[in-house]
Formats: sequence, C-alpha cells, structure tokens
Amino acid sequence: MFARLYRAASSLAVIFFSITVLAFSPIQATAGEYAALTGVKGLDSVFDFSLGSSKMATLVFPAILDVHQNQEVRALPAPPRTVIVFHGKAVMFLSTDRKGGAKEELEDYDKVADLIRKAKKAGIKMEVCMYAVKVLGVDPATLMPEIDRVGNGFISVLGYQAQGYAVEVVP
Repeated sequence: MFARLYRAASSLAVIFFSITVLAFSPIQATAGEYAALTGVKGLDSVFDFSLGSSKMATLVFPAILDVHQNQEVRALPAPPRTVIVFHGKAVMFLSTDRKGGAKEELEDYDKVADLIRKAKKAGIKMEVCMYAVKVLGVDPATLMPEIDRVGNGFISVLGYQAQGYAVEVVP
C-alpha cells in the first residue's frame, strides 16, 4: 500500500513539475494570422516616408501604427522597434504653419498631426530630414516637437538598415 501511494505521489510530483516548467518557460510566439512571424524574435522596422498626399497619409499612417501595436508583433520575445523617417514632400505635414491650404487639406494635416502624437506616445521614434525641410522652404521653427531632426534622412534610413532594421518605403 505504501509503495502504491509513493508511486502516485511521485507521478503527481512529476506532472506538477512539468506543468510548472511549461508555465514559466519562455515560449516563442507562434504565428497565428501571420505565418511570416514564425521564428521571428522581434520586428525592427524603419519606414522611409516621403508620401506627399495628406489624404493618403491619413490612410497609411494607421497601418504603420498597427505594425508597432499589433498583438502578434507585441507577442514576439523582443518588443518592436519602429522608426519613421520623413523626407520629401512629407515634411509639409510636420509643419504647424497652415497658411494657404485648402480646408480639406488642412483637416488632413490635422489628422496626420494627431496620428504623429499617437505614434510618439506609442514609442515610435520619428525623424525629419532637414535637407528636405530646407529645399521645400519649410520654416524649421514650425516643425512638430515630437519629431527629431537629422541633417539627411537618407543617412538615417541607411544607418537603421545597417543595424538590421527592415526598410519599408512609403513613396
């Protein structure tokens, strides 16, 4: 009788130990909806953003936010690192100077500004190419404070790429 109780207790101990090990072991996230995430430890991405249409920016920006905040991306072992580098006509969205724009366009600029503030709060790093700011005649004093300034956005994109970030071009 004692031997039977000992074996039962030993079996329970093995089961308890196995469950404890499984419960507290770091398990890599399995890709649910995104098979492309299978085996991925984390997403480091830089969005090379030069899109000139404010209307299109209001549509694309939420998708970039989703990359950073997506549940399956967040379930990966390493948190996402996301950067947006603005250059080209996209620098126009970053200015608080709204003189001379059409009403609809100004509303889109305000939507983009709101999305930029949300991105900053979410932990997305943003940079603006001061070369493009100068060429397009944007007053640097009017640039949104949420965005870091770099001399040349191409250097930033290439630097992040050299660090292993995936580059997504938003033309």
